[in-house]
Amino acid sequence: QVQLVESGGGLVQAGGSLRLSCAASGTIFSIIAMGWYRQAPGKQRELVANIFGGGPNYGTNYAESVKGRFTISRDNAKNTVFLQMSTLKPEDTAVYYCDANLKERQLGPTYRYWGRGTQVTVSS
Repeated sequence: QVQLVESGGGLVQAGGSLRLSCAASGTIFSIIAMGWYRQAPGKQRELVANIFGGGPNYGTNYAESVKGRFTISRDNAKNTVFLQMSTLKPEDTAVYYCDANLKERQLGPTYRYWGRGTQVTVSS
C-alpha cells in the first residue's frame, strides 16, 4: 500500500505565493509520474501540472491557466513532488490533490494513488 500526504495549502491574498508538497510512502519500487490536480466547488477535477520520467530526462505538463505562474518539481530520493504557485488569483481557489502513478514491484502492474487534498484559498 502507498500513501500520499499533501501539505502547504492555506489562505493567501491575490498575487501571493504558496508551495505545496506531496510525499509518497509505502511499498514503492519506482514512480512513473506525479502530479497535481484541483477541484473547485461545482467544477470537475482538472489537471494542474504533472512531472514524469526520471533522471535528467523528465518532462512536465501544465494547464494553460497556470503556465508561467506555477512550477512543478520532484525530489526522487524522497518520493516527493512540489508545486510552487506564484501570482495566485482568486480563480486558483480549489482543493489541490496529488496523484502518483507507480510500481510497487519491479515486474508488477502500475497503480495510481491519490492524496486526500489540501485547500488553497486565494482572496481578492
